[in-house]
Amino acid sequence: MPENATLQDLDARIAIARRNIAELTEQATGAAGAAAEEAIANRIAEQQDRLNELLKQREALG
Repeated sequence: MPENATLQDLDARIAIARRNIAELTEQATGAAGAAAEEAIANRIAEQQDRLNELLKQREALG
C-alpha cells in the first residue's frame, strides 16, 4: 500500500502543478510591464520543471 499512497501523492502534486501553471498563464495575460511578465514567465518555467520531474517520478512508479 505505501506505493499506492506514493502514487496518490504524486498525482495530487501533479494536479497542483498543472493548476499553478494554468493560474500563472491567466495572470500573464493580464500582466502589464516587462518586469511582471518576466517574473510570471520565470514562475511558469519553475512550475513546468517541477511538473516534468513529478511526471518522471510518476512514470517510474508505473
